[in-house]
Amino acid sequence: MTPTLTPDLPAAEVATILEAQLRREDALLTGHFKLSSGLHSDTYVQCARFLRRPELAAPAMAVLAAQLRAAGLVPDTVVGPAMGGVVVSYELARQLGVPSLFTERDAQGEMTLRRGFTLRPGERVIIAEDVVTTGKSTLEVARVLAEMGVEVLAVASLIDRTGGAVKLPFPNFALLAVNAAVFDADHIPAHLAGVPAVKPGSRPEKAA
Repeated sequence: MTPTLTPDLPAAEVATILEAQLRREDALLTGHFKLSSGLHSDTYVQCARFLRRPELAAPAMAVLAAQLRAAGLVPDTVVGPAMGGVVVSYELARQLGVPSLFTERDAQGEMTLRRGFTLRPGERVIIAEDVVTTGKSTLEVARVLAEMGVEVLAVASLIDRTGGAVKLPFPNFALLAVNAAVFDADHIPAHLAGVPAVKPGSRPEKAA
């Protein structure tokens, strides 16, 4: 049985336990995958399969909340982008004892704060994500918050898939770093070329 995550564990042990839990839930897969972008990868992350289990999500967010407190980062609100950040934002906010909001895209595809959600200028916010891959959605949320005069303290996520390639303008807290190789369709390495590509994502593939 996989051990339970607790805030007193060293970061390396947290990462080891979380990776085992993700793999057990088929939330972290190894193989040959075709991404929504049209690119191919040897790794696929679907955190929704992990987050559907409250008994796993709550301890993970407790560890993340403890890391934020230890760094002296105490927000007034936690904000996550829909869809992936909604559950993470809610549970992290619950652990921190603050409200949780989420941004979503409007009819034009622009990230925005809707549903009567408001933030006051000067509020301190943690951006919550399930996975930070390119940093695109994180920066879009940050832009929305900046326009409202809100201070972004950090981004907090279950998984950092940036591989260090993306530099965010605020601290990046993640429980597990995943280095996933990505390839153009015309440059798939030999060890994947003979394996049929699977497309497990929820978004439609981009048109060529």
